[in-house]
Amino acid sequence: ELLAQRARGAAAAGCGGVVCATADLEAIRAAAPELLRVVPGIRPRGAAADDQARVATPTDAVAAGADVLVIGRPVTAVEDPAAAAAALLAG
Repeated sequence: ELLAQRARGAAAAGCGGVVCATADLEAIRAAAPELLRVVPGIRPRGAAADDQARVATPTDAVAAGADVLVIGRPVTAVEDPAAAAAALLAG
């Protein structure tokens, strides 16, 4: 309920979106469907979580209702970022 309350508050304050974990998408969509949902912690299946507490694959995040995915180290901290990005897009 706290998550829903904060989502409604963000929408009422004029925020265009929120940053949230994949696990929070359903509650946020139900409470404030007009908000854009930005999800960090996106990792390929089987990749290390690094310092992210809650991670998801791109497929899982999009299926759960993410509007924007934030993908950092799985692409930026590898020898071939283009290949890593292509692999993420391929699923």
